[in-house]
Amino acid sequence: MIHVTSISNPRLAQAFIDYMATQGIHLTMRPTNEPALVELWLEDESRLGFVEQELNQFSRDPLNERYQAASWQAGKSGYSFKYHNSLNLSTLKSQSGPLTISVTALCILVYLWMQVAGDSNVMRWLAWPNGEQYLELWRWVSPALLHFSLTHLLFNLALWWYLGSQVERNMGAGKLFEITIVSAVFTDWAQSLFSGSHFGGLSGVVYALISYVWLTGEISPKRGISVPRGLIAISVIWLLVGYFDMFSLNIANAAHFSGLIIGLLMGLWDNLRKQKN
Repeated sequence: MIHVTSISNPRLAQAFIDYMATQGIHLTMRPTNEPALVELWLEDESRLGFVEQELNQFSRDPLNERYQAASWQAGKSGYSFKYHNSLNLSTLKSQSGPLTISVTALCILVYLWMQVAGDSNVMRWLAWPNGEQYLELWRWVSPALLHFSLTHLLFNLALWWYLGSQVERNMGAGKLFEITIVSAVFTDWAQSLFSGSHFGGLSGVVYALISYVWLTGEISPKRGISVPRGLIAISVIWLLVGYFDMFSLNIANAAHFSGLIIGLLMGLWDNLRKQKN
C-alpha cells in the first residue's frame, strides 16, 4: 500500500475514491492528526501512475459531474467523513494485527494470573533474572508483561494498541516484533540497574514505540504511521514528573527514558537507511 495524496476536504476525497472505484481501483481514506485533513492510500502500487494522472484532472475540476455520478453509483452520496470509534471485535481485529493482539492477550492473562496467584508467585517465574537465572532467556523480556494495577495495565495496553497496530499494519509484524524485543530487553536492563528485579510493565516498550512512530512520521510520512505531537509533549512531561517525584508515584523512570532513547535510535537508523536505499 502506498500513499497517494492528502486532501483537506474529506467529502471531495470520498468523491475521488468513488470515481476510482468505477475504474476498478481501490483507494483507502485515513484520518490524520490535523482536523479535516485525510490521506488517500492505494492498494495496488502498479496503478500509481494512472491514479496520479486522474488525480491531476480531479484537482482541476473536483466538482465535475462524473465524480458526483460516481458517488451516486457507489451509493455514497451525502457521505460525511467520521472518526469511527466502534469497539466490536471485527473492527478491532481489522485495525490491528496478530502480534498486537497476542501481546495484549498475554498482558491480560498475566495480570489475571497475578490476581489469582499473587504478585510474588508470578514474579518468581517472570521477573528480571537474578544470579543464576540469566540463562532463563524469557526473563529478559517477560517483565514487560507484569502489571501491578488495573490502571497500569489499561493505560499501557491502550497506547500499545494505538502505536503497535500502526506499525504492524503499515510496516509489518516483523518490524513490530523487532522494536518490541529490542526495547523490552534494553529498558528492562536499564530499570534493573535501579530496581533490581522488582519492577514490571509494558511502558518501556510503549515509550520506544512513541519515539519511533513519531520520528518515522516526521521523516518518512509516506510510511503511514504518526503520533500527535501533543503525545510526545505529554510523554516528556510524564518523564519529568517521575524524575522529580512530584506525586510520590512509583514510576519506572529508567525504563521510560531508555525506551524513548532506543525508539529514537531505531527510528533514526531505519529511516536514514531507507532514504539511502
